[in-house]
Amino acid sequence: MKIIVPTLRLCVAAAGVCLLAGSFTPLLAQPSSGGPGPGTPPTVDPTATPLDGGASLLLAAGAAYGLKRLRKNKQAAPSR
Repeated sequence: MKIIVPTLRLCVAAAGVCLLAGSFTPLLAQPSSGGPGPGTPPTVDPTATPLDGGASLLLAAGAAYGLKRLRKNKQAAPSR
């Protein structure tokens, strides 16, 4: 019982902080002055490159390599 009460208080406090932070998000998402107005064509930076495809492929390759190494180490461990 002594451990449950502080843990419960911590969970309630964390939930309160998350709810409080979430309530300010719509205020921060409002457009600021000085930005492009409605009907203004968007400008495209010619040097802009998307990171979606390459980064996700590198992440997937890294995860696959890590799993391969973990399985290899797990199989080699009992023979020592």
